Amino acid sequence: MSISIQTNYASLVAQENLSTNSNFQTKTITALTSGFRINQSGDDAAGLAVANKYRSSIAELNQGVLNANDGVSSLQIADGGLSNISMMLDRLKTLATQSASTTFTGDRSNINVEYQQLVTDITRQASDIGLNSGGSYNTLNNVYIGGGNNAANAQVTIDLSGAGNAVDAVSLGLSTTSVLGGGTELTGGTPNAVRLDAPGAVFLKNNAGDAAQAFTFNVITPQGAQKTVTATVNGSASGITEAQVLSQLNGTLNQYGIAAQVGGDGQLNFGGATAFTVTTGAETGTAAGLTGPIATAASTAANSGVYSAGSQAFTANVAENLTFQNGSTTATVALDGTASLSQTIDQINAQTATLGIYAVKDAAGTGISFQSPGKFTVSTDTAAGVFTAAGPATVTAPTQSGTQTGNALAALAAINTALSSVGDVQSKIGAGENKLQYAMDLANSQITNLSSAESRIRDADVAAEASNLTKAQVLEQASIAAMAQANSAPQAVLALLK
Repeated sequence: MSISIQTNYASLVAQENLSTNSNFQTKTITALTSGFRINQSGDDAAGLAVANKYRSSIAELNQGVLNANDGVSSLQIADGGLSNISMMLDRLKTLATQSASTTFTGDRSNINVEYQQLVTDITRQASDIGLNSGGSYNTLNNVYIGGGNNAANAQVTIDLSGAGNAVDAVSLGLSTTSVLGGGTELTGGTPNAVRLDAPGAVFLKNNAGDAAQAFTFNVITPQGAQKTVTATVNGSASGITEAQVLSQLNGTLNQYGIAAQVGGDGQLNFGGATAFTVTTGAETGTAAGLTGPIATAASTAANSGVYSAGSQAFTANVAENLTFQNGSTTATVALDGTASLSQTIDQINAQTATLGIYAVKDAAGTGISFQSPGKFTVSTDTAAGVFTAAGPATVTAPTQSGTQTGNALAALAAINTALSSVGDVQSKIGAGENKLQYAMDLANSQITNLSSAESRIRDADVAAEASNLTKAQVLEQASIAAMAQANSAPQAVLALLK
């Protein structure tokens, strides 16, 4: 072995190992003090990429849980509001039931005051909880939770959209109901030979069992739209009873706020606060054995349970202004005469619906009947214009040609439908709350498992690092001692020079 002064190989090796051991000790101390195995990309580039993905998913899910909690809170607020609206419907039903009794001797107008205030307040409360028509929650609600393999799976959908999920008075079909006395009896034909309430009486009987009679209604829906509704009553070979006649009619009419009943004189009549006119068709079916029409063909009626201006003939191609006034508000409708009968009705209702006044085709389909649950006046400025009379038109008070309870019975039918609708919305909200709770449970489980997976990659093993620190300290000290020995070795050359 040669002895060299210029190059101290042993010292260089000692220096290299000292540097390595010193870095090893620094890395170990960093891991122990930070708690992380990976403190920079160089520690484990591939592991860091995976750990960062887990960390990002955890952050998304943590916020998703907060979103779900906010969603549950919002649904609970709406749920509480629906419970209150449901109790208001119970009170409406109580009032309607009171008015629906023929033995009631009080003033139905007084009952109707509270009834109408409750109907109005239902709309206010529905707006407060965002479930009025077009309200903030009357839509497709998406709560983003995260954790899915695509955007659709990462969110919970609660569908409260559409009129069927709105609980304001219009959407529930209550806006045109009342508990005022009212009902309209068919006129214009010979009265039935057999009263509908006669013991043992049956109707629409023929050998083939295909007897039927249709009643055609022109109505204005709660949304202000014109609609022609045909309520057909089907008979049988043995005939049908009074109760079956009413059941078939009401199965079609109740959804429009109209109720069919039998008056004190045994004749069929109709009630409701909805604007409507009706025409009776002829009894149809195989001729053999055909007996028992419900009403005389071509009998007609307009709703007499509301204030009415009667039927006004329609004349085209003449301009005219109509002025409506209900004691608090005035609406003026300018007609140029070029519109059709249906278009003219739409033009009028667009201006008067906010007053609770509606135009509807008369029973003949050639004129217009003006109707409203409350008093109103209508006047024209042109003699023989669109309508035949000029000046104030005649507005009549409700008449009770059929029954005092028609409006209340129609209101009861509408309230029953409204209760069912509110129940459907409550069930959807309850299901939504449960869906969000299940989504939170899954998200919390994912957060736990993702955190564990990230920990296995990123976190330091404290026991192993503590052992490494001891090892690094010993190696560093040994390197320093060895380097001292290596540095002193060249001094042996001086002995050769003595």
